[in-house]
Amino acid sequence: MLRVVIDPAVPDKASLDNEIARLRGLDVGALRARWHTLFRRRAPPCLPRHLLFRILAYRLQADRLGELDADSRRLLDRIGSGSAEGIDRLVADFKRPRTMRSGTLLTREWDGHLQQVMVLADGFSWNGKTYPSLSKVAFAMTGTRWSGPRFFGIDKSSSEVQP
Repeated sequence: MLRVVIDPAVPDKASLDNEIARLRGLDVGALRARWHTLFRRRAPPCLPRHLLFRILAYRLQADRLGELDADSRRLLDRIGSGSAEGIDRLVADFKRPRTMRSGTLLTREWDGHLQQVMVLADGFSWNGKTYPSLSKVAFAMTGTRWSGPRFFGIDKSSSEVQP
């Protein structure tokens, strides 16, 4: 697949948010023009406005924040191909608990705002303060007691995180 980069690299999160907001305001004709500029080919005529927007927004985010890891892409390709063979094993492997390395950034939307937590060697950093556990971060963020891993969607036993 052809790798496409949108304009110059987006320097910060505010710029990324602004660019996505600009995309959101474009009509279907302008989104198709942006697609043509970006991918150097016409947008498929069957794509409605909401899908054009989402694909372009994904490309912006992927260029700025990075692509999906290889395991995630492989799982999605397998599921998308309609081949059910071995899917249960792949999903089980994908959900297997993994230790988080220092520097990992966890994100969660809460109360209409994107919250980011950095994994440290000795805890978790959120809003300039260090917490000993993800549950303490979730409590500081929401004011209610949560399982931290479940709140951030990394607990393998939770299928969905409540808003």
